[in-house]
Amino acid sequence: MADSHAKQHDYHLVDPSPWPALASIAAFAAAIGAVMWMHDKGFAVFVIGFVVLLYTAFAWWRDVVKEGEHEGHHTPVVQLGLRYGMIMFIASEVMFFVAWFWAYFNAGLFPTEVGGGVWPPEGILTFNPWHIPLLNTVILLLSGTTVTWAHHALQHGDRKGLVQGLLLTVILGACFTAVQIYEYSHAQFGFTDGIYPSTFYMATGFHGAHVFIGTVFLLVCLLRAIKGHFTPTHHFGLEAAAWYWHFVDVVWLFLFFAVYWWGAGPEWT
Repeated sequence: MADSHAKQHDYHLVDPSPWPALASIAAFAAAIGAVMWMHDKGFAVFVIGFVVLLYTAFAWWRDVVKEGEHEGHHTPVVQLGLRYGMIMFIASEVMFFVAWFWAYFNAGLFPTEVGGGVWPPEGILTFNPWHIPLLNTVILLLSGTTVTWAHHALQHGDRKGLVQGLLLTVILGACFTAVQIYEYSHAQFGFTDGIYPSTFYMATGFHGAHVFIGTVFLLVCLLRAIKGHFTPTHHFGLEAAAWYWHFVDVVWLFLFFAVYWWGAGPEWT
């Protein structure tokens, strides 16, 4: 009788879950709350939506880890599907950043009379690309090296190297965020000071948000690695985090050369 109920396929039929619906409701509430906050209507709705969204992310992630690590539902076929899903997600993220680059180059290549017909616009003092931006570039490139080290260490059964590599990557990710906050605090222009600040903050700010999310992603992987999760043949969670982190690295290189270097003012050229 028990054999008649055994799974005879490699696919995972997900159990009914409240998290997709709850995540949608929480994200909608957070978005509406953010708009209300920007219009001086208070931030209570945003806080509630954001807190619920964080809890939903935690619970959903916990369920996925349980399915793959403890219940054995992530068969090779399921892992292949997860990889395709992660590739499609990163592709959507690429198009997300294409929008900000498009806006930046549209304004930079065809400057209007409002900005004096030059790029950067008159009155905008840009950052020295060879100061803080270069430091953050070095930090992020080093973090890409350490996460690769962690991945290769796992593939060769070196759990100590896995933990050390992930720990260094998380530390470097936190350093990048701290340096970017420092950079923003010393900016000579505000978000509403024209097209250059708007495109600058949208592109670098959203990238910074992705670095923060990626750091949390890798922190979860670090905690899982310390608990003994992941094997050389079963570690999609770590692999997905590494893919995401390398994507963040590549986007930053484009930002550095396009926004900080190409868009630097005459005082830095």
